[in-house]
Amino acid sequence: MKKFLEEFKTFIMKGNILDMAVGVIVGGAFGAITSSLVGDIVTPLLAVLFRSPNTDALNITLRAADEAAGTEAVVLGLGTFIGAIINFLVIALVLFSVLKAFNKARELMEKKKEEEAAAAAPAEDPKPTTEELLTEILAELKKKK
Repeated sequence: MKKFLEEFKTFIMKGNILDMAVGVIVGGAFGAITSSLVGDIVTPLLAVLFRSPNTDALNITLRAADEAAGTEAVVLGLGTFIGAIINFLVIALVLFSVLKAFNKARELMEKKKEEEAAAAAPAEDPKPTTEELLTEILAELKKKK
């Protein structure tokens, strides 16, 4: 049992698991933000546009409810479907924007690191040619005579 717990502890402490846990938590919070954006900002704007409190007003009743016959209404949920599409598009747009900004920031950071590395690298002297080396050797030999 002790070995099992040690293996479990090692598994839990791996970076991937912790990153995933943080991602799930942040994803939940992000979902709340996008739901608020759609519900509190986009939907009221659509309500003004369609003169309706929400997109459910765009649903089409195919058959009204008949209490005497005991049948329920048959409704084509077009407005509900449109609301779901709008919700998806807003979430996708926000995610795209966040990822685009993140990638741009990462690109700028990598470029800055490359520039710093290039500036920190010592300037290399050009290597002498074979003729220059032979000339220097000949000069040294003449000095020693």
